[in-house]
Amino acid sequence: MPDAHRAQRQRKSRLSPIWIIPLVAILIGLWLVYDNYASRGPEVVLEMPNAEGIEAGKTLIKTRNVQVGRVENVQLSEDLSHTLVTARMSTDAESMLNEETRFWVVKPRIGREGISGLNTVLSGAYIQLQPGNSEVLQYRFKILEHPPVAPPGAKGIRIQLVSQVGSALQVGDPVTYQGLTVGRVENTEFDLENRQMDHRLFIESPYDGLVTENTRFWSASGVDLRLNSEGFRVNVESVETLLGGGVTFAVPEDIPMGKKASGDETYELFSDEDSAIQGTYNRYLEYVLLIEDTVRGLSKGSPVEYRGVRVGTVAAVPWNFSAPQPDTRQRFAIPVLIRIEPQRLSTKEEPVKLDEWRERFDRMFNYGLRATLKAGNLLTGALFVDLNFVKEAPDYEAENFDGKTVFPTTPGGFAQIEQKVSNLLDKLNDLEVEPVLGKLEQNLSASEKTLKEVRSATESFKSLLEDPQTREIPSNLNASLRELRQTLKGLSPDSSVYKELTRTLQSVEKLVRDLQPVAETLREKPNALIFDRSDGPDPVPQAPRR
Repeated sequence: MPDAHRAQRQRKSRLSPIWIIPLVAILIGLWLVYDNYASRGPEVVLEMPNAEGIEAGKTLIKTRNVQVGRVENVQLSEDLSHTLVTARMSTDAESMLNEETRFWVVKPRIGREGISGLNTVLSGAYIQLQPGNSEVLQYRFKILEHPPVAPPGAKGIRIQLVSQVGSALQVGDPVTYQGLTVGRVENTEFDLENRQMDHRLFIESPYDGLVTENTRFWSASGVDLRLNSEGFRVNVESVETLLGGGVTFAVPEDIPMGKKASGDETYELFSDEDSAIQGTYNRYLEYVLLIEDTVRGLSKGSPVEYRGVRVGTVAAVPWNFSAPQPDTRQRFAIPVLIRIEPQRLSTKEEPVKLDEWRERFDRMFNYGLRATLKAGNLLTGALFVDLNFVKEAPDYEAENFDGKTVFPTTPGGFAQIEQKVSNLLDKLNDLEVEPVLGKLEQNLSASEKTLKEVRSATESFKSLLEDPQTREIPSNLNASLRELRQTLKGLSPDSSVYKELTRTLQSVEKLVRDLQPVAETLREKPNALIFDRSDGPDPVPQAPRR
């Protein structure tokens, strides 16, 4: 009995081989779980305004068209302001995730550079990853709305632009230099506190050497059409800026190049090239013109010239219009603020001494220097300020207007012409026109009568010409001329008539010679035909005898 119980207990304690299979399955499962956990890549969270085109489990993450991750979950943020996209990256992609890494959604886009992302029409949108070069790891990113202009490691410089011209630039707009695209606009933001636009530009290498401390940037609208006092001008940029705009830069010719920019400098974005060049003249003298003529056609930015050479710029039209006028002014004038910019006349190395220039202008005021508004373009009526010496100018008296020195002025050419025309019209108004008109009416009546008489005489002469007898006059005249010719032929030297006429003339000549003594006697003594001719003395008259 004891042996039987002992054998039975041994059979019950022996492990059955069937349990080996579940144990192996459990071990394999644990290994698979560990291997899956160990082999999966890091998890990243992507923030974006909306999840358009993103699907959990389907949307891929690629770099250089190679899959490096997949979207696992799409959900809203806690404040419901944006969406959170959770993606699982591959193990070899962890080195790409740092603070310089960029993500953006690749989908069909139509922009200024053309059409892109057409391959996603059938396959669907995907997320593009651009690896960074930083050593600081990061696993939460904001998805960009537009692809980045340049990779983080690209050679070049990034600079900042501030402007008051509004959102004239957008991400991706070209940056040009003399029509050549040398960079792009990377980012644009509006600074609410300073009320200005902030732009970040990337200038590619080797063109980054063109940017110096004296570089000026201005908006390139594609076509710059101007019609002002300086004439008509058209400036056309590249085709890309013609379609969408952009920004261009250069160093003005009248200032040195300066040091090369090192990056992250801040520049001002001007509205046009003239404004950018004007910004280089930062030392100037301000004067006020008190214009008694019209300022129509004179605008801000109009040139101030001395005998055709530009020496300044009109700063404001009008300026501080409500300020009190000087007591010496009899008429209310329009104040115009101008700036005399000596930098336009000095050399690049010569420093500008404003005090010396101010004293120089004070002396020239006493010599007759005056400002005049003149027409720079007859087509547009644009005016400019002309400085010149005026003969017999009135003595200069210093004046101030709201703290600014008054630049003496003289009436412009149009004002003088207007005054002459006004004087001429006054003289015409003083003329007695009615007597002149009466005499003119009489002359017109007499002229009308004369024309009637001329017309009547013309008709009479016409009727005379049309008379048949008048038409026979030429034939009768021809017959008379023929008879006269025949008659003259009879008076030839060989004819008897001519000989007879010669003898008659000789007899007449002889008779004249015979009568010549008688004529002389009658001339000396007219009474010779009555009294006899006596050679004695003339009788002496005597008194009668008693």
